[in-house]
Amino acid sequence: MKNISTQKERIIQYLETKGVSKNKFYTETGISNGVLDKSSGLTMDTVEKFYSKYRDINLEWLITGTGLMMKEPQNPNNEQVAIVNKKYLMRTDIKQELQEIPLYDFQAAAGLTSVFNEKANILDRIKIPNLPKCDGAISIVGDSMYPLLKSGDIVIYKVIQNFVENIFWGEMYLLSYSFDGDEMVTVKYIQKSDKGDEYIKLVSQNSNHQAKDIRIDGINSLALVKASIRINNMS
Repeated sequence: MKNISTQKERIIQYLETKGVSKNKFYTETGISNGVLDKSSGLTMDTVEKFYSKYRDINLEWLITGTGLMMKEPQNPNNEQVAIVNKKYLMRTDIKQELQEIPLYDFQAAAGLTSVFNEKANILDRIKIPNLPKCDGAISIVGDSMYPLLKSGDIVIYKVIQNFVENIFWGEMYLLSYSFDGDEMVTVKYIQKSDKGDEYIKLVSQNSNHQAKDIRIDGINSLALVKASIRINNMS
């Protein structure tokens, strides 16, 4: 039996629980046939396609194995409380007393570049005091920055236009880059690469994810993460 990632094993377990065949899964999500049987891990694109169709799965369970497989039914009396989980400020940041930051619908957007160009739908507007000027916010998927960030958290960002010259080494970035013909979207620390000036190193908070070197000219979009928000349900 092939060794496949634990996240893929959980997807298979979920599909079996729901009575969904693999063929139906591939057809409904548009994910390439055979992905669940390969030994490679899940890409963010696969997770996003999966979650866009099967939204009753508990993402924390999918990524970490913690909690229940399915989301708990929402109590109409529950309140959603948004907590500014972390601010990532620099000494040179000029804080704004209060600003409205658009929260974009990344799931329905045609890639990160369309979000950065303000061509994605706005789901809501976030008001947070004492942040530097920010361009927008999106919800993220994946566990590469866990436990600092987890799936469903919102990251607030400032778009970097000339990122070849304006990378602050060691800071956290939201970025998209081309890899084997696909656009990969992720949140990572960016460090200098041992391969030379034409490369950067993407580093995760989660120790289970290995660092990856990519070419700078493969980056499509780049933004500096300025804050993150975690939403909790309160009974």
